[in-house]
Amino acid sequence: MTRSLTKTLLIAAALTALTTAAFAQTAAPTPWVLSPDMGYGYDKEGKTFSYKMGTNNAGLLLKGAKKVPKGTLFFIGQNGQLYMRTGPYLEGDGKFLFGAN
Repeated sequence: MTRSLTKTLLIAAALTALTTAAFAQTAAPTPWVLSPDMGYGYDKEGKTFSYKMGTNNAGLLLKGAKKVPKGTLFFIGQNGQLYMRTGPYLEGDGKFLFGAN
């Protein structure tokens, strides 16, 4: 009887832990950690990279660069392509408009 009760309690504890982990995945979004001395690239094969940057050719880097507008969403499409969208992507209560319900 004790062995059966112990097994039942262990199974209940494991299910509770799994359920708690599933709820934790829907937590608030986390901000990107971008650093001013780093460059972030997306190459022709669709791979992402980060580069340590120097300051000796910063002017050349800024030439032709454009500011990213506030309120821009970046995402990878089903085809593996990187996309960006400006405009509304949050609901009035701050939830992601295109997320799972």
